[in-house]
Amino acid sequence: MTSAKRAVVLLSGGLDSATTLAIAKAEGFEAYAMSFRYGQRHAVELAAAEQVAARIGVAEHRIVDIDLGAFGGSALTADIPVPTTPSTGIPVTYVPARNTIFLSYALAWCEVLGGADIFIGVNAVDYSGYPDCRPQFIRAFETLANLATRAGVEGTVRFTVHAPLIAMAKGDIIRRGTALGVDYGLTRSCYAPDEAGRACGECDSCRIRLAGFTAAGMEDPAEYLRGG
Repeated sequence: MTSAKRAVVLLSGGLDSATTLAIAKAEGFEAYAMSFRYGQRHAVELAAAEQVAARIGVAEHRIVDIDLGAFGGSALTADIPVPTTPSTGIPVTYVPARNTIFLSYALAWCEVLGGADIFIGVNAVDYSGYPDCRPQFIRAFETLANLATRAGVEGTVRFTVHAPLIAMAKGDIIRRGTALGVDYGLTRSCYAPDEAGRACGECDSCRIRLAGFTAAGMEDPAEYLRGG
């Protein structure tokens, strides 16, 4: 496989990123998975990311240490309660600039690998309303990638940011991943799991995930404290 087929896939350990990794593989890319230990309270997702990467198969999986908790401002990185009821507007679980930072790291690795493709599992249909999950953001970052890199400026590479789930309903995402053999029992999506990794069943992420499995006509294999 040539280097042009190498792709960096952002892998959180959640349902969407696992499906995105499976899609990248199905499309013939040699996948390099990248996860982050960024100060998140729900770090159990990193163990899930390692299991997902091993099960689906990647050329390499890197877990990068950064500290977004140094800035706080989010229920996922600071001592702010995770909401258990639906929010209006952009919720407190939004992590400032997270996807911008993650994509920047993915871009750096992709350029070093000689690849041209980055995959991210953002969704703008069944999601929490985060501004960095919208199509406008993905298009803008792709433009930036081709302006801010040596490979882009010299014209040796045209970077593409793939967001294959961005316009899909959660139920359709689950059906797609199931058809590709994704084991959703390995994934973790909860914002407030217990020490054993069991999902709370009440946070925004759990509600969206559970509704997706209901829409897909399937049972969620994740273990819940309540609501599952």
